[in-house]
Amino acid sequence: MTQTPNIPPFIESNESEYHDSGIVSTVAIAGHPLHPLIVTFPIAFLVGAFGTDLGYWLTNDPFWARASLWLLGAGFISGIVAALTGMSDFLKIDRVRKRSAGWVHMSGNVAALLLTLANWVRRIGNPVDTVLPLGIIISLIVALLLGVTGWYGAELIYRHKVAVIGYNSRREVL
Repeated sequence: MTQTPNIPPFIESNESEYHDSGIVSTVAIAGHPLHPLIVTFPIAFLVGAFGTDLGYWLTNDPFWARASLWLLGAGFISGIVAALTGMSDFLKIDRVRKRSAGWVHMSGNVAALLLTLANWVRRIGNPVDTVLPLGIIISLIVALLLGVTGWYGAELIYRHKVAVIGYNSRREVL
């Protein structure tokens, strides 16, 4: 049997978890976990907001500032929905709370949502004048945070087999 890498805090391996069939999500339809599906929306919106902030910075076209405002709002609202499904798994699946990946994923995403809310609220009513410099900096930080938390979310799924559909998947709770 090939041993999996163990490089804390980046990769925290547990051979038995890596080779078992996994734990189903607490929020699923027909066994299909919703959290990994839903997170694609806030990730796309919030990384897109950084892109539209860059567009405004490079062109000075107010269209890009307005687009950022809408993307921040859509990213925050869809992020809350994704957070609710993820928090259910965090609170109900013991394996998630026992791994550093679970804590980094959860706390980083909470930070990203709080930063997004602050960025969105400060732009309402004046989306053009609030992009530079603080708005684009916050958008960059959020995009980078999402890259890190996405890595740890993938660690939970692929290495620790949380929220998977596997043969004889079992539900692990408190």
